[in-house]
Amino acid sequence: MERSATSATLGPMNLAARAGAWSARHWKTALFGWLVFAIVAMTVGNLAGHRQMKDSDFASGEAATAITMLERAGMTQPAMENVLIQSRRAVYTEPGFQSAIGGIVQSLAVERNVVNVLDPRTRPDGANLIAKDGHSVLIQFDISGDPNKAQDKIAPIMKAVTGAATAYPDFSIREVGQASANYEINNTFKKDFANAERLTIPLTLIILLAAFGALVAAGLPVLLAFSAVLASLGLFALVTHVTTADWQSVSAVILLIGMAVGIDYSLFYLRREREERAVGAEPREALQRAAATSGQAVLISGATVLIAMAGMFIAGNKIFTGMAFGTMIVVLCAMLGSLSVLPAALSKLGDRVDRGRIPFVGKHKHAANESRFWGFVLDRVLRRPLLWSALAGGLLLAAASPTLSMHTKLPSFTDMPRELQVVKTYKDVIAAFPGAPSPAEVVVRAPNVDAPGIQAAMQQLAMRAVATGEMFEPVTITESADHTVADVHIPLAGNGDNEASLAALATLRSDVLPATLANVEGVSYAVTGNTAGTHDFNQQMKDRMPFVFAFVLGLAFLLLLVTFRSVVIPLTAICLNLLSVGAAYGLLVLIFQHTWAEGILQFTSNRSITSWLPMFLFVVLFGLSMDYHVFILSRIKELHDRGYSTEEAVSRGIRRTAGTVTSAAIIMVAVFAIFGTLRLIMMKQLGVGLGLAVLIDATVIRGVLLPATMKMLGEWNWYMPRWLQGLPALTPEPPERAPRGLARGI
Repeated sequence: MERSATSATLGPMNLAARAGAWSARHWKTALFGWLVFAIVAMTVGNLAGHRQMKDSDFASGEAATAITMLERAGMTQPAMENVLIQSRRAVYTEPGFQSAIGGIVQSLAVERNVVNVLDPRTRPDGANLIAKDGHSVLIQFDISGDPNKAQDKIAPIMKAVTGAATAYPDFSIREVGQASANYEINNTFKKDFANAERLTIPLTLIILLAAFGALVAAGLPVLLAFSAVLASLGLFALVTHVTTADWQSVSAVILLIGMAVGIDYSLFYLRREREERAVGAEPREALQRAAATSGQAVLISGATVLIAMAGMFIAGNKIFTGMAFGTMIVVLCAMLGSLSVLPAALSKLGDRVDRGRIPFVGKHKHAANESRFWGFVLDRVLRRPLLWSALAGGLLLAAASPTLSMHTKLPSFTDMPRELQVVKTYKDVIAAFPGAPSPAEVVVRAPNVDAPGIQAAMQQLAMRAVATGEMFEPVTITESADHTVADVHIPLAGNGDNEASLAALATLRSDVLPATLANVEGVSYAVTGNTAGTHDFNQQMKDRMPFVFAFVLGLAFLLLLVTFRSVVIPLTAICLNLLSVGAAYGLLVLIFQHTWAEGILQFTSNRSITSWLPMFLFVVLFGLSMDYHVFILSRIKELHDRGYSTEEAVSRGIRRTAGTVTSAAIIMVAVFAIFGTLRLIMMKQLGVGLGLAVLIDATVIRGVLLPATMKMLGEWNWYMPRWLQGLPALTPEPPERAPRGLARGI
């Protein structure tokens, strides 16, 4: 039996050990302090609510400039709704069709929040509301007040339209628009999110029961992680009042990341404490040892995740800023709980943490036994490291190759779950009124847009745009109340995000506008709209991605350098993690840009990846994958510093951590898989992408490439130039020599 190195000193830099020792001595303060913190944060956050993002907050580049010009001019468009009336047999001019239109208009007129009803029978421009074949008609209206709050007013209006439609059974009468779409999509998200919450806790508890075989030991990480998530949601609600954020997306990410890392951190800590007890350490010594090793590994892992998350601040978009704040808050809460509350609970419980043992489950799970499966794999990998490196590396490179064909776009109505009525109606509107869903908006600003020269330029703009054949009538112009801003709507070719639409946008920006508005003195302009928004967002991501990569990789290198006192370890860790991220990207492209997985994952492919996902996945995956690397490498360095050869330290370290890492990976993949079942495609892509990356990292990277590369590098793994020796040390484990026989692997 290998002895437990309980005599080692903790060292001045081991903050985790100090936190663990303090919490063990003041367990009441730690436990009840955490409880009060979580309850207060959650309560205050719920009372404060969260602030909504403005349209300009979602946009990037020129599109953001255009939207800001509209907002400052008070031209924020009210939420517009459409009622689509269709008949296969009747046409617009028939009395029955006219009666149906009149009935819907009358029902809308008495609704409290309905304004600006456009009746195609009485409007001079009513022809634009009638399809060319006469079988489809639109009735348009606005929701009064703030468009961001329109979805709170839409339910009774939708109910009124549905009620009025029953009087005309021969017609298809359906509503679609900004408010009704947000209402249905938010309700769908809330239902899916609630289901994910309900599934996450019992699923992780079952996995932890299998890992520990005891109810108390399994329940501690789950309770700690979930309380961290609740506290983080409350804190993040307060953050939205300081900086704008997309609450819907970030709250899902907080649950996703919080449960994953919260349970992982507790699992690392708890398994090491149980292992030390199994080899004969006294309760206090075992807890101290766990704090000095796994606790410090958690601290370094969490710091790496925080560094990666901070990279999103460089993206230059408020969507990423909100996600960075949300994920950093939940990771900090998970770290705080694992390093303070967990040792406090363990110091009080002692061996009672094994209470509630499940018969025939988890027997000897706490012993320092080695994994037979990973032992079998490691024996072969370490025997032929070059061969296995080539095979595993080649496989991951092949998986990463589809990344070169990745196409990204911002989600639209057509990307929402196809079973939603609002999505079906929207597609029918597109089919009956082509060009309407994807207009470009040219926002023009001048001291007086009514000036003859400016009016002539805008008319010339409309004529030149239509003459290109890539833009169409009707071109409409609206002005601000003070006549300083004009909004010119120009329908584009294509569906809004395909090559035809992007080509039309390029023509508008590079040819039409320079030949018209650019020649008028005192005029500034910018283009927005769905097509421009997606293009500008993607372009900004491409421009900022190198800086995000440099920031994350650079700081991660420095952190790992001072942790492991080596320049080789961080370089190999970064390369291996980039390989797993690339493979996850490639598999994501294969799954979601093609149709073969639609039936399996229950989605409709939009032939693209959500625009914000690649950058977000990079920072999250890089941070999460470092969890396992830091945990495993900490154990390997611990053994090497105690006298084992590099090969023996690698073999023993990976075997000893295999059970913990496997359990942690299974939990992470399970939590991410739950999000892969959500109906919103961006959430589904997020869950699948994270799950695939963790699976790759916990198997191919951890079990094959890491030991193979370390075996080939040998003692070079620990190379540290003399001129860097003066850097501070964050080594998780202070060195202690093993007996000579053990050092030789005997």
